[in-house]
Amino acid sequence: MFYNPWFLTLLLLVPFAAWRLWRANQVTSINYSSAATGWAARPTLRQRLIWLPPAMTLVAIVLMVLSLARPRHGREQTMVSTNGVAIELVVDRSGSMQALDFQIDGKNVDRLTAIKNVAGKFVLGAEASDSQAALEGRVSDLIGLVTFAGYADAITPLTLDHAFLVSQLQGAEIVTTRGEDGTAIGDAISLAVDKLNNLDNRQTDEIKSKVVILLTDGENTAGEIEPAAAAELAKAMGVKVYTIGVGTRGVAPFPVRRFDGRIMIRNERVSIDEVTLEKIAETTGGKYFRATDTESLEAIYNEINQLETTEVETQQFVDYRELAVQQVRIGGVRIPPLLSVAMVLLTLRMILSLTFLRRLA
Repeated sequence: MFYNPWFLTLLLLVPFAAWRLWRANQVTSINYSSAATGWAARPTLRQRLIWLPPAMTLVAIVLMVLSLARPRHGREQTMVSTNGVAIELVVDRSGSMQALDFQIDGKNVDRLTAIKNVAGKFVLGAEASDSQAALEGRVSDLIGLVTFAGYADAITPLTLDHAFLVSQLQGAEIVTTRGEDGTAIGDAISLAVDKLNNLDNRQTDEIKSKVVILLTDGENTAGEIEPAAAAELAKAMGVKVYTIGVGTRGVAPFPVRRFDGRIMIRNERVSIDEVTLEKIAETTGGKYFRATDTESLEAIYNEINQLETTEVETQQFVDYRELAVQQVRIGGVRIPPLLSVAMVLLTLRMILSLTFLRRLA
């Protein structure tokens, strides 16, 4: 495309310039008798190339007119900027997570397995099902993982490598020893808030909000920090906490190992401190949810996905290169600046006119 296309009207003068150049190139002759007539029957190389200087001048004129019109080659580019969400997944792996009150594909699974399945879809995305909408995944968000039982442990730092994070989540296991068991809710929230608060300045500039998603099925029975104090810390640091109580109400089936080594299923009474979880969410500006089965857990993640959206701004612009003065590559062919070609042609024309193709006045 041309920035000043009206200069192309000067090309209408090119035929007149061509006529003038070739007319000036004609040699005036007179008839005379000479034996050299036969020698001149076959034209020399100089005679064959006598048209070259005017042709070079004409091409140079055309290129200079095109340069005045400013031909440009544009490449469209897209720049995407995002304001994402920093999320800490805080997952309970205490012994009570063994309860088999969730189902996946019609089979009973423990609570931690259900959480792994749904949280993985939340992070990586999943297609729509008959009962749930599609999850797009948290592509632009920094996500970290904290697990806890009797104590809290930071498994992965906040990262954009979501496949690695999900693989670490899948590797989490329910505690099997009494010394590790317990439910340190306050410690887990405090650790997650600390990880969010330690983001460097560059990452903080790109983060729209900081969020903790806490999943637990019990009451705070371990740790040094009370849940209420952890909630106040999160509020002071600008961290929103979504709490999810996981498990059925009343009783739940638990696997129990008998003295002879066999596993039997026994219903046991379960209790979730919903009052504390609601207070944590209310204090930090989050929300409390209760997940009693896999479908409700997926619905909760869908709702959080809608509440915590990532802003993506796309800007399109065209990078123009001036063909008159800049070298460009089009279709794999490198094209030199038009004015440079014109100057080279005029220089060669002058050299040829003063040497090999010199004319006598």
